[in-house]
Amino acid sequence: VVQSQASPEKAQQILDNPFYIAVSSSFAGTQEYMAMEKLGQLDKDAQKSGRWDLIVVDTPPSRSALDFLDAPERLSSFLDGRFMRLLLAPAKGPARLMTAGFGMVTRALTTIIGAQVLQDMSAFVSAFDTLFGGFRARAQRTFELLQADGTAFLVIAAPERDAMREAAYFVDRLSQEDMPLAGLVINRTSDLAEADTAPLSANTAMAAYEKLHQPGADSYEKLAGGLLRLHADKMQAVTREHDLIDRFATAHPDVPRAKIRALATDVHDLDGLRQVGALLADQPE
Repeated sequence: VVQSQASPEKAQQILDNPFYIAVSSSFAGTQEYMAMEKLGQLDKDAQKSGRWDLIVVDTPPSRSALDFLDAPERLSSFLDGRFMRLLLAPAKGPARLMTAGFGMVTRALTTIIGAQVLQDMSAFVSAFDTLFGGFRARAQRTFELLQADGTAFLVIAAPERDAMREAAYFVDRLSQEDMPLAGLVINRTSDLAEADTAPLSANTAMAAYEKLHQPGADSYEKLAGGLLRLHADKMQAVTREHDLIDRFATAHPDVPRAKIRALATDVHDLDGLRQVGALLADQPE
C-alpha cells in the first residue's frame, strides 16, 4: 500500500522507519487490513485487464476469519486518533494553543518510552500523513465490494458440533453486516441412509454385538460382533450428523444448504475438485 500510494522518496522514508516496522509486523489488525487492501487491488486489476473472472478468498475455519471486516475501521481509527493527530499538529496557527500542554505529554512519554522511540513515531506519522485520507476511502470501497451483488459468501463446515457452531456464528455475523450469504455447505457427510430407516438400526446392532461379545466366544463370533459394533457406531454418528444439521436448519431456515459426502481420498487435484463440483451440482431440490 505504501509503495503504491506514496512517492518513491516518501515510501522509502516510511518503510525504513523503526516504528513502521514494529507497527506493520505486530499491530492488531494490520494483516487483516492488508488482506482487504489486496482484495481491492485484485478486483481493480480484474476490471481493468479482465485477467480473472472469479476471485476466491479462502479464510481459516475460526472466528478470527471475519476479523478482516473490522480491521479497516480499527486501523483507520488508530491512525486518525487524537494522539496521532497531535504528533502531526504544526507549531503554528490554532495548534500553537496546544503546544504547552502537548509539551508536557511529550516529556512524560519521553521519560516512559524514550526520546528515540518518540522521535521515530513522530517521523513515521509525519511521513504517513499523505496517506491518511486514502485508508478509509479504500477500506470503504472494498467493504462495499463485499456487499455487492457480484459477491457471495459461502460457509463450509463438517457435520460436527464445534464446526456447526462456528458455522452458525459466521452466518449470524454475515447477516449482521448485510453480506450476501450464498449458503452453507456441509462437507464430508456420511454416505449412508437415514439412521432410523436403515435395514439394521444402531440399537439392534449393539444388542447383537453384546450377545456375541461374551467370554468364550469363538473367532467367528468375535469378528461378527466387531462388525456389528462398527455398524452401530457409524449409525450413531449418522444420527448425530442429522441432528446437528436439523438444528442449524431450524435456527436458520432461510439459509440454503448443500451436503457433500465424504470421499474415499483427499481432494488434492483438479479431478478431485471436479468430483466435488459434481456432488454440489447434484443436490436435491
